[in-house]
Amino acid sequence: MKPKRPLRLYCATTNPGKLREFQMALRDSIQLDALPGLASIPPPDETGVTFEENAVQKALYYSKHCDNYLFVDDSGLEVDALSGAPGVYSARFAGPNATDSANNQLLTARMHGITNRTARFVCVVALAKQARLVHTFRGEVEGRLMEAPRGANGFGYDPLFFYPPFGLSFGEAPIERKMEVSHRAQALRGLKAYLDDAVLTNLYDPVRAEEKE
Repeated sequence: MKPKRPLRLYCATTNPGKLREFQMALRDSIQLDALPGLASIPPPDETGVTFEENAVQKALYYSKHCDNYLFVDDSGLEVDALSGAPGVYSARFAGPNATDSANNQLLTARMHGITNRTARFVCVVALAKQARLVHTFRGEVEGRLMEAPRGANGFGYDPLFFYPPFGLSFGEAPIERKMEVSHRAQALRGLKAYLDDAVLTNLYDPVRAEEKE
């Protein structure tokens, strides 16, 4: 009996931290590859006002560049005391080409003296094929903001995001532990379950998908 062939799936991200988490969440049953030629494809404008809108925009745009299934995520941090900011602007909170450090510094400054520090990470994954939306998947994790970054793990706002059940910031938690509960892991588990079910019901044929490439 031939071993089961893993599903073949593309993702479109230039963020190495996200790619690492994608691969960790989908390993074993899904062969995940970055979209070929991604670096040469001009990024689309992100004009959505929600994570869902931006994820769908990007998935439809990038899925025109391959024949197989492709997913994109849009994710960020919502801070209650800032009316949900930085939200969809999380990656560019301190400017169009902001570094993680600059974003964290600005957020720390904006939160100075504020006692309500509840926040959540949100991730929406959009799955598409040839400019057709297939499905979206959402994950959220609740926590609170620390007054100063702690920990060198993770990326983005992880060092500022304290997760009470761990008693640690996401920047202090080992990545394997973070991926047990994170917003991105939740959304990707939804994606994986959907694709596993699609294979079982013959909606997706990984062998046929490979033959088309």
